[in-house]
Amino acid sequence: MVLGARPAPGSRSAVDCSGLAAARVERRARRPRARVPPASLFLPRLGPGLGGSRVRPRSAAAGPMAPQRRGAPKALEGSGGADRRRPTSAGSFLLSGKSGRAPREARRKWVRAGVLGACAALAGLLLWGSQGADDDGVTEVLAGRGEILAGRFIEVPCSDDYDGHRRFEGCSPRRCGRGVSDAVITQEEARRMRSIAEKGLALGGSDGGASILDLHSGALSVGKHFVNLYRYFGEKVQNVFSEEDFQLYREVRRKVQHAIAQAFGISAAALHLTKPTFFSRINSTAARTAHDEYWHAHVDKVVTPGRPRPAADRRALTSGASLPPVPSERGHACWATCRGSGGRPRLASTARGPVTYGSFDYTSLLYLSDYLHDFGGGRFVFLEDGANRTVEPRAGRVSFFTSGSENLHRVEKVRWGTRYAITIAFTCNPDHAIADPAVT
Repeated sequence: MVLGARPAPGSRSAVDCSGLAAARVERRARRPRARVPPASLFLPRLGPGLGGSRVRPRSAAAGPMAPQRRGAPKALEGSGGADRRRPTSAGSFLLSGKSGRAPREARRKWVRAGVLGACAALAGLLLWGSQGADDDGVTEVLAGRGEILAGRFIEVPCSDDYDGHRRFEGCSPRRCGRGVSDAVITQEEARRMRSIAEKGLALGGSDGGASILDLHSGALSVGKHFVNLYRYFGEKVQNVFSEEDFQLYREVRRKVQHAIAQAFGISAAALHLTKPTFFSRINSTAARTAHDEYWHAHVDKVVTPGRPRPAADRRALTSGASLPPVPSERGHACWATCRGSGGRPRLASTARGPVTYGSFDYTSLLYLSDYLHDFGGGRFVFLEDGANRTVEPRAGRVSFFTSGSENLHRVEKVRWGTRYAITIAFTCNPDHAIADPAVT
């Protein structure tokens, strides 16, 4: 074939060319067209029956198509689908229709915080009241519950109470004050002493909030009265207390005696145990008799009747406070106000005449339970003009002081729980000495 020559009609070349052209047209017709996704794809998807469908419509003219992998169609700008697919940031959240939710959540948090704060403040006030705090104008804690004291001593001027009594050199107070120590009695000894108190008081117990157990005289609170433990229960007492109990009792007394002698610079041999020395159990039960009113201010050493009382003692009496515990004929203690006619304080008396605590020279207390753990309230308070000082009980803690009116004191009302302690009194006068208790 000559280049540039046109093939004759009907020749094979002409037919071939025309066939090729027809094939190209047919292939173009069959080629899939680029389609624009329908707008319904970007509208919110509705559930079945609400006009929505997740099946995309397909044009019948499109013809058969081979399955192809294609990316997700690009959403139109401003459509709901774009908002739905785009990751939400903090900024876009605030700008969206949900922006009002954040301020509401913040307000709720502030309200919750305010309610919790108010509840905490109310709980604090209730706790403060339950402890009986500041009802005496307390301004200083002499010994806190959380402290462990090897020894703390505060010297105070002696009153003239001791001048009305026989003096014993090397023993009668020349140096007065108050001390606290957590190093005299161990925790284990305190626990065992409390066990003795619990066993004895389980035999009786006051109807009011204060019960006592005196192992020396045998006095035990029972209801509104007192009984002699040894007479009332007889040989049963030997099944309650053991020789080990009384041996521990004597050892504890000896340790306290030596601690007092060392603090005041006197001879331990010159000190003698005196009455009443007793266990006490105090709870929040309302008082039934005068014996249950332990919270009145008092002085342990009472001056001789008829002799003018010192200023601190007069102040205690004129304010309605009590005299110190006074033993009755049955050996128990009147440790609240012993009142005469008209409700005025008086000295208790027996058939032998007025009874005073002239024998008291040094008073000590061994605490057998913990303040704010076993009980609330019940702190020991030294009363002074313009300032009171408290001792917060702690199991094993020993508090001791000279017994005159330089140490006017009281015990706060117990608000909850049970407070255990033992009062151990000492005298310089051997005529007023008592023996240690023992199994008989």
